[in-house]
Amino acid sequence: MFVVMSVALLCLLSVKQAAPLACIDLLEPLDQLNPLQLLGRWALVAGTFNDSAHLDFFKLRDSSSIYFSNISETSNASYSPSTRFGGKCYHGTYSVTLEGSTLSFNARDQLNLTVTFMYTSCHDCVVMRFANDLKKTERLWLFSRRREVEMEQLEEFRVQAECLKMLPPVVLDPTKELCQEQ
Repeated sequence: MFVVMSVALLCLLSVKQAAPLACIDLLEPLDQLNPLQLLGRWALVAGTFNDSAHLDFFKLRDSSSIYFSNISETSNASYSPSTRFGGKCYHGTYSVTLEGSTLSFNARDQLNLTVTFMYTSCHDCVVMRFANDLKKTERLWLFSRRREVEMEQLEEFRVQAECLKMLPPVVLDPTKELCQEQ
């Protein structure tokens, strides 16, 4: 009886210890990001924030995508987000530098953002964690080459958001048209 109780207790302890490890694994920045794999268009599949006002505004968008181009050997690139909102498209283009798993905006763009590429098991996805310098507003976005991802991939993203103490993610409607590339 003592052996059975000991094994049961050890199993419970190992499950309790496994939960934080899942967060540790999911919150790891990518250690081997190949900038050339970023080239091209990525559709925003889901996103979340650490505050409800930003998330409510996020819900109003019809669709979003990003486009990476002009990636050089020195990891300089062009980062072009586009958002369809209220039937209109809004575009931007920024000069960025990729260093390890971090994307830095050129100082002339005056964006006080740090973007970190996070772990994902999805083969054609990127998870990007955006934080401003003051860490007041953080966001976590899931992009993919596809408009929709598998439920397991959305669940993994949801757990990442939960580990970061963010709100439950919003999944964008994949039937909404993306803006044309500029």
